[in-house]
Amino acid sequence: MKIGFIGLGNMGAPMAANLVAAGHDVTGHDPHAPMPEGVHGAISATGAAKNADVVITMLPNGAILRAVADQLIPAMKPGAVLCDSSTVDVESARAVADQAAKAGILAVDAPVSGGVGGAAAGTLTFMAGGSDEAFAIVEPLFAIMGQKAVHCGTSGAGQAAKICNNMILGVTMIATCEAFALADKLGLDRQKMFDVVSTSSGYSWTMNAYCPAPGVGPKSPSDNGYKPGFAAELMLKDLRLSQQAAEAADADTPMGQLAALLYEHFVESEGGKGMDFSAMLPRFEKRHRT
Repeated sequence: MKIGFIGLGNMGAPMAANLVAAGHDVTGHDPHAPMPEGVHGAISATGAAKNADVVITMLPNGAILRAVADQLIPAMKPGAVLCDSSTVDVESARAVADQAAKAGILAVDAPVSGGVGGAAAGTLTFMAGGSDEAFAIVEPLFAIMGQKAVHCGTSGAGQAAKICNNMILGVTMIATCEAFALADKLGLDRQKMFDVVSTSSGYSWTMNAYCPAPGVGPKSPSDNGYKPGFAAELMLKDLRLSQQAAEAADADTPMGQLAALLYEHFVESEGGKGMDFSAMLPRFEKRHRT
């Protein structure tokens, strides 16, 4: 396929490189990042989108997505697919899909899970919203960039799935870090705690695959000075999106709301910016009961 790729940062660059390695013709644009090897550079987003069968965007937020879509959609050929793999608010995803449909363009919102490591390894999970026709066109590309793609429903459903997943992730990481900090104060060895919890009812991804305690469980950012993996400020972004969606849908999410508040304090007032989201553990280690 001829593919346009807009946004070639830490996630977009390896995703585009994997498409090139699979034999696709990729033209990219990013005003702030270099072109990955094999990706043709375009001087504008519209230049990357012109004549493309699929245009993939990987952008920071919904406002930027809307602004970029205003440029891309008029430049795209009828019947092409605009596939947004950013993590944005559901309303922006649906608005861009509506705008695309009016111009004869198909749209898929397909945020990802798996982080920079998954992008490089081609093991991302895509959560997709859009029509069956649009999903069928981009599904072979998802198979190159990732290991799993789930068609979650109509436009916005991919973003809804991502937001709900990461709300669980944020809440669970906080609980896991709290538990390790409590175990320390109770004199329980961390390895013994892991051995019990990882095979008991406390089993979770944050414990078993991404343990926040250094030297315990599989290698994770905690073993590398809490350099991200998945940065705390990105978790804060996703938790804020979850609460924005919860407010719009009139959903009661007290744990998600509290997790957003705790990550807000951590990132904005407690030195957590630039650290992995699992660095909540040393944060709790230093605190006392209030």
